[in-house]
Amino acid sequence: MPDGGDTTLEDLLRVGREMLARAGIDDPALDSRLLVEHFTGTTRAHAITAPKRPVQGEVASHIIAAFERRQAGEPVHRIIGFRAFYGLDLLVSPATLEPRPDTETLVDAMLPIVRETVRRRGSCRILDLGTGTGAIVLALLSEVSDAVATGVDISREALDTASRNAGRIGVGERLTPLHSDWFENVSGRWDVIVSNPPYIPTESIAGLAREVRDHEPIAALDGGEDGLDAYRRIAGQALDFLEEDGRIGLEIGFDQKQQVTAVFLDKGYDLEGSAKDLGGNDRVLIFATKSSRGAVI
Repeated sequence: MPDGGDTTLEDLLRVGREMLARAGIDDPALDSRLLVEHFTGTTRAHAITAPKRPVQGEVASHIIAAFERRQAGEPVHRIIGFRAFYGLDLLVSPATLEPRPDTETLVDAMLPIVRETVRRRGSCRILDLGTGTGAIVLALLSEVSDAVATGVDISREALDTASRNAGRIGVGERLTPLHSDWFENVSGRWDVIVSNPPYIPTESIAGLAREVRDHEPIAALDGGEDGLDAYRRIAGQALDFLEEDGRIGLEIGFDQKQQVTAVFLDKGYDLEGSAKDLGGNDRVLIFATKSSRGAVI
């Protein structure tokens, strides 16, 4: 930082780039810009058109502290407290996964099903298992005004985060938070069930990037010995809660398509569709009950 005089936007951006580059952060320029913009209330345009814009000392101190947190491996979006997902700015908390672009693949895959259900029935009831921030179901609700949903999570803090996010984007009246261990406290039947369950094998947790391993909730990552525990629970119980022509949409690990499909086929479902993420990896599976074979969606 400069000795004497005002600290400026360009000073902070330069210091941030240098600090984060020394720490081996993948994109130090982007992360430093995101942090500076968040704490100063500026945009990228300000850095270009007004690089000498002064930043008050207290604010500059907060930004340096944020750089230090990022140096230590804390993800930038956890430092600023929210992340964009499907055009929505969603709050994150220690109890929730940070929403990621790969999960938008599940929203894209399920939207036509939700819309067609509304067209046929006038509404669509969605159950989101392990809702976390609410990212998946809130994206669906924001796109389809006649859909309603229940977001299930075992963490009350996660449910509070999802509820706050629902209120922030104006769909609070259409999302019901439910504290439940998967289907334990769920009742009724649902047109659509969605989930991004924990799917990382236990022994693989230690090898994850530090941003994930040290800052994401382990309960939302650890899928058991083979990564399939949550899929077995969903497959084993969902038939009791799914409408006859309902659908289940799941995010999966990039190498789990065959294994997860086998789990659901064994419990009486048909694999109706799949989708790849932007990296070309298998990311989403859609299952239907055998009684709905051939139904128009």
